[in-house]
Amino acid sequence: MDADPDDLAGRGDSPDRGERRRPGGLEAVILTALRDAGRSLTPGQVRDLIAPEGGLSYSAVVTTLIRLHKKQAVTRRREGRSYRYGALVDAAGLVAQRMSALLNAEADHATVLRRFVHELDAGDEELLRRLLTDESGGPGADR
Repeated sequence: MDADPDDLAGRGDSPDRGERRRPGGLEAVILTALRDAGRSLTPGQVRDLIAPEGGLSYSAVVTTLIRLHKKQAVTRRREGRSYRYGALVDAAGLVAQRMSALLNAEADHATVLRRFVHELDAGDEELLRRLLTDESGGPGADR
């Protein structure tokens, strides 16, 4: 069985060399690197930025970039025999896309949202309520 790149990122190819990366962790790291670079990068350039010590395989980066492209989180353009990738969203945007996809998988949105809010801790619930009532904040506005 092939290992998930998120599980092995930054620790070579052995999953028992350290703690597991959280789900989507490598995606978030790659998106942050692409956004910070401010230009499109090849998978090798991404790997060199996020794991300069060489603890991350090229194939893990490529696999993750392909997944991000399928999720429409990065752009991809051919350059020679490879591709260059650029960020379309940040890590928070990717999480928001995941949340929307999960919500859209259920027909009864009201029940899902009610239960989601019920599961939030008090601070996050208050933050959500403030964000929903804040008419001046648009997408990406931090309060």
